[in-house]
Amino acid sequence: MAHAHEQPVKRGDAWKRVALVLPLATAYMVAEAVGGWLTNSLALLADAGHMLSDVAALGLTLFAMWIARRPPTVTRTFGYYRAEILAALANGATLVAVALYVFAEAWARFRDPPAVMGGEMLAVAVGGLLVNLVSLWILRGSHGESLNVRGAWLHVLGDALGSVGAIASGALVWAFDWRWADPVASVAIGILIVHSSWSLIREAVAVLMEGAPGGVEVDAVRDALGGIAGVREVHELHVWSISSGLVSLSCHLVAESGAAGVLDRAREVLRERFEIHHVTIQVEQDSCGGDGHA
Repeated sequence: MAHAHEQPVKRGDAWKRVALVLPLATAYMVAEAVGGWLTNSLALLADAGHMLSDVAALGLTLFAMWIARRPPTVTRTFGYYRAEILAALANGATLVAVALYVFAEAWARFRDPPAVMGGEMLAVAVGGLLVNLVSLWILRGSHGESLNVRGAWLHVLGDALGSVGAIASGALVWAFDWRWADPVASVAIGILIVHSSWSLIREAVAVLMEGAPGGVEVDAVRDALGGIAGVREVHELHVWSISSGLVSLSCHLVAESGAAGVLDRAREVLRERFEIHHVTIQVEQDSCGGDGHA
């Protein structure tokens, strides 16, 4: 039996970036909520509600990153890496909840559009867009490190797009008194939120269900292992993700009697061709010999 264990997943300075964005999002969430209440703008209130989910998502992201650093225990032998996946799933679910609320409020306003202070709404929305663009710049490069950080990044991106919608709505209300523009922008924001959350939820569920990681073709892995000199059969092949960036593999290889170096070559193939480092491989000799272990 051979084991090759990857070093703990490194998130670089992602936690510092998230910690820097959190107070920015919190401050402007309050400002946008007050602005939406004063201007009677659903688009601004929807955007503020989305920013509330942003703040919660950023806080949850930081907490999950801290938990994930805890070492394995006798009862949690893989450690706490999946805390980040659970946080990503929670972030996706909150995004959907925010979108449903926005849809419900927009429908009510379609039926009875209230007066909206377009000019003030426009000014607040522009400020929100600037804050979100700064936040996206701070998080640049980190959102690809894990589903957890990606969830926080998608929250901020969705809010930036929401600010664009609020700006367009505010401009139309201010210039033409088109009150319907406010709920229309809100629906557009809601659709963008649902779209951004769906892929996040789907990928988080795939990890929790221990599906094959995206980008790893199990048949290609099987063929590569089966092509190693001395390997006659590959079975019990399992490939899954413990967390983002931490792919695990286990399999049994049936080797010809007397074949040497099979384990080392298998580990080399997995490492160099598929970037899989955390592996458990059992080599079984054919009927001419017993089990071989390394």
